[in-house]
Order: sequence, then structure tokens, then C-alpha cells
Amino acid sequence: MEHNKKHILFLCGWYPSRVLPNNGDFIQRHAEAVSLLHQVSVIHIISDINATRSIEVDSKIVNGIHTHIAYVKPTKNNLVKFQRFYKAFFLLLKKVTHFDVVHLNKLFPFGLFALYLKWFLKKEYIISEHWTGYHSPQVQKISKIEVFLSKHIAKNAKYVCPVSVDLENSMKKLGLKGAFVRVPNVVDTKLFASKKHQTKTPYTILHVSNMQDHHKNVSGIINTIARFKEYTTDFSLVLIGENSKKYKKLAAQLNVVNFIKFIEHIPHQEVVNYMQEASVFVLFSNFENLPCVILESFSCGTPVISTNVGGVNEFFPNNFGYLITPKDEEALLIKLQAIHKTYVSAEKLHTYAVTHFSKEVIAKQFSNLYLSN
Repeated sequence: MEHNKKHILFLCGWYPSRVLPNNGDFIQRHAEAVSLLHQVSVIHIISDINATRSIEVDSKIVNGIHTHIAYVKPTKNNLVKFQRFYKAFFLLLKKVTHFDVVHLNKLFPFGLFALYLKWFLKKEYIISEHWTGYHSPQVQKISKIEVFLSKHIAKNAKYVCPVSVDLENSMKKLGLKGAFVRVPNVVDTKLFASKKHQTKTPYTILHVSNMQDHHKNVSGIINTIARFKEYTTDFSLVLIGENSKKYKKLAAQLNVVNFIKFIEHIPHQEVVNYMQEASVFVLFSNFENLPCVILESFSCGTPVISTNVGGVNEFFPNNFGYLITPKDEEALLIKLQAIHKTYVSAEKLHTYAVTHFSKEVIAKQFSNLYLSN
């Protein structure tokens, strides 16, 4: 493989930064996976109200990856904003030594930079796409000019790699054409290791998310818990995420506040222990693509109850938990009771995660695309 080692430029519309430390952390994990087989450099540009100059460049090595981030002073003048981002891109590009292939993450707007690199530097690019905005009804918010430009960006890509076929279909419905190849999200299967023993009591229900109710329907989970306590009182619900405490008022109204642990955002590595100790992971979302938390739960050997949205069912084997309809609290209640009585092999779930989402597997999938003629 050594003679085929390439320098891959990750061009990222989302990426963890000092402004948004967790934004696009799934892209960072893709970059770290690819770095097993290739050299990787990352470019990311983000507005920062704390920037003291119009553009600040920060270059450092993070987890073995040369990471170059430009922080741009915000402005209400769109022309000035464009000029700053444009200038920032070329400042970052100078930081990167010769590279072979561009790996664009999130098609628009950074795809315009990918087009530039193809047309003027003859660098081919592939696209990874994770954005839920292509799904209905959110897709209606996309402007005509963005659709027009996105079509050109997709058409000129060597490959377009959505994380699910469901996302691919939504992109095609918008009129985007290209060589589509599904490449799912990556899981650190060594970090998210299989639990050593099956937890019996208390029954622990886990939910980890951004806690945005219109997206994750956390209030629906709490409503269901209020009914679940009539079935058993030997359980706890663990909510992990930024502003989880905002649901305390609802929990108090429903008289379940003593059954719930509210944990604010914690580092990714610390989520592992909670996943390993959980009896079941619940995701009650109204829309998704391919949530990393489901794959990480599988890797920890923890079964999942999830709504059947986006690409979730593409990587959800039988007997790994249950898929239910969005907003169906009755179904969630029934499945919580069912999983309470069910034994699921932790080792079987973990093995599935390793064979489908491990860094080694995902790195090889991307590598095959970089090296193909």
C-alpha cells in the first residue's frame, strides 16, 4: 500500500473548531480513518465573533492530522464576507504541501473551492455528504442559486458519497447527478468496545443528542417515560447533551424528574461508559441521515430503539432492537417494555459494527475511490 499512499486534502464546511468544538466531529473521524492509509491535511473556514483581525489562521496537528483553520471576522456585508472567505481559502491552501486528491465534506458552499481546485490545479475531488437539509420538508429552504451551483459541484465530482442511500435519493430528487457511492459514518470500535457483561438492573435508558426538540423529540421520550413508570419503577433515563436541563420542567410536570439524570455535553470519549452501561439506547428523532450514536451503541453491544427515518434502516439488522414510526409514543412504550425482557448478544452487535463501520473498513472504502481510475 505504501507506494499508493496519497496526500488527501479534506476541504470541510463543518469541522471542530474553537467556535464550535463538536461541529462535524463525524467528519474529523472520517479524516482520522483515512489517515490510517494516506496523509491527510484539513482546511476549514468559520466565522468567529471573537476574531481580532479580519482573518486569523490557526495551524496545528490534531490526532496526527495537519489541521488548518481560518477564523473570519463576521460582517453583515455579503460581498465582504465572500472576499474574506475567498482570501482565507488561499491563505490556508499555502499551508498545505502538494496534495493529490480533494475530499470535500458537505457539498455547498465549499464545493466552489473544490471546483476551483479541479479547474485550475487539475485536482479531482470526491464528496462526502451528511446534510439532513436535502430531505423534505427542509429541502424547500434551499435557494435556486444554491441548487444550480450544487448541480455543477456534484456533476464535476469523481464520486459523491452520501452516508446513506436514503440521502442519495433525496439528493437525486433535487436534481443532483453524479457517481454515487454510499460510504457510512465511522466508529472508533476500539474506543466503543463491547460491554463486558449484560446489565440487568436498574434498567437504564440512554439518549445522547444535541437536545433540539424539533429534531430529536426529547419531550416525546420524557412523555413516554411518564407512562413507562407504571410498568416498572426500577429504571432510569440518562439524557446527555447540551442544555439537557431545559427538560427538567417537563419532567417535573410529569412527575418523573427523579427517574432522569440530566447530563450536560461531555467529551466523546466519556460517552462510552454510559453506552456500555445502558440497557437500551433510544433515538426518537423526526428526521436523520445515519446517526453515529446508533452505530456507537451497536459497537458497545447496546440494543437500540430508533425511529425509522433517513438511512437508519439501511444499517439496522434484525434483533438489534426496534424501529418505530416518528412521534409514536405508544410504540416507544411497547418496545421499551419488550427490550426490558429481551437478551441481545453484545458481542454480536459489536462484531457487526467492526465489520461495517470501523476505521479500517471505512479507510479502505475511501482509499478505493481515491485510487480508482
